[in-house]
Amino acid sequence: MLADFFCDMHIHIGGTRSGKPVKITASRQMTLTSILEEASERKGMDVVGIIDAHSPEVQEELLDLLSCGSASEHEDGGIIYKDTVLILGCEVEIKEEGRGEAHFLVYLPRVRDMQSFTGRLAARCKNVHLSSQRIHASLQELQTYVEEHGGVIVPAHIFTPHKGLYGNCADSLADVLDPSLIYAVELGLSANTRMADCLSELHDKTFLTNSDAHSLGKIGREYQAIRMAERTYAEWVKAIRREEGRGVAVNYGLKPALGKYHLTACQNCQSQLPADAEGRCPECGYKRVVRGVAARIEQLSDCPPDRHPAHRPPYIEQVPLEFIPGVGPKLMQKLYEAFGTQMDVLHRASRDDLARVTGEKIAALIEKARLGTLSVQAGGAGTYGRIVRE
Repeated sequence: MLADFFCDMHIHIGGTRSGKPVKITASRQMTLTSILEEASERKGMDVVGIIDAHSPEVQEELLDLLSCGSASEHEDGGIIYKDTVLILGCEVEIKEEGRGEAHFLVYLPRVRDMQSFTGRLAARCKNVHLSSQRIHASLQELQTYVEEHGGVIVPAHIFTPHKGLYGNCADSLADVLDPSLIYAVELGLSANTRMADCLSELHDKTFLTNSDAHSLGKIGREYQAIRMAERTYAEWVKAIRREEGRGVAVNYGLKPALGKYHLTACQNCQSQLPADAEGRCPECGYKRVVRGVAARIEQLSDCPPDRHPAHRPPYIEQVPLEFIPGVGPKLMQKLYEAFGTQMDVLHRASRDDLARVTGEKIAALIEKARLGTLSVQAGGAGTYGRIVRE
């Protein structure tokens, strides 16, 4: 029997148990165990992808969890920890000659597979202990290795100007890799299904909406409900390939205007500029204008909006609790105590029950967040959009 599971497949580790950095820009509180605890106990994530499982000290912590019985490895791939299953992942950066750099997510079924991948990375990057390292290999070389070892590659945050495939590297998948070995792409925070399906070459790809979390609070900022028979690596791969009834049932994505790169803007003064603006900012003269995701998609578009393939699931423009005015850490804790996890608050608690904890005004905002009807001031050039009180 198939069931829907909440999955966030792009979560970074900030540091190891000994305090050494892994993802430099992530919180040091983001250790392997703290992520698993947060995902299981507070966020209600059924499956998470840990994107720094290649780091040797992270693997040591994982092996300790396995050896003491706190976690177990499923025979079909994946690590079971309390109410959450961990899929092992790694983010790498590749720069093809004459092109900008881009990030790619590599997922592998078992600890031993990731350990072998770590050995391969160590010979091809400066520091295998750190996240998102540039590796000295072509994308097609990486694809061949990963395919041979039962893994999959997912291009990360594909439209963002900061190291996305379309945003910084290529106009087409086929420019740099073999599209037939790409089953899914990650949209990133500033795009949704309606925008991404304007590129016909993506119509046969599964869309993933992940948080790219750099702090515990960001876990589950974006996620999806994935239909599987059980929570394993093998089932997840069937789902992104859309085999045997498996697949993404619903994408729960950030409203694109809340993303950091939705509109073209100046990195210095944050002035929002015409989509085709280049060079120096006309407002302050700063040399860095950042092209927005919306503008890049319009540039590449070869399909009208709302022309979706038959397999495309609903995309719910959901606003995470942290974006809602008035929902601070203390109220968040009260919500967890009253309802359990963030998934319970966003999907299961009634409006009346919410109001008893938050008051009517905030309950109304949470309900609008569920429906994607909150008014938003768009973000750009690395600054998030924000909710506008009506």
